[in-house]
Amino acid sequence: MTVVSSREFITEQDRYFDMAMNEQVYVQRGDNMFVVTSAGDRKKRHKAPDADFYRAITMDELRRRVKEDIHQWYKERDERNSITRSTAVS
Repeated sequence: MTVVSSREFITEQDRYFDMAMNEQVYVQRGDNMFVVTSAGDRKKRHKAPDADFYRAITMDELRRRVKEDIHQWYKERDERNSITRSTAVS
């Protein structure tokens, strides 16, 4: 762990970015503290698609399903209301 001032970090960015590949670098600016750390090699971070990816649906499919659900909800609501009305009339 290395702690540096913001001024020092700005003047020696390359050095501290290289250092951040192996350890966390803390940059202090006034009362605030910031952490510079490496996220690793972008090529190594790429992951193969997981199960969530294969379960995904298109926007068109989402719209179709939501529309069906809304129609079903209104149909059930109307059926409940017609039953309520018919028992109220009797």
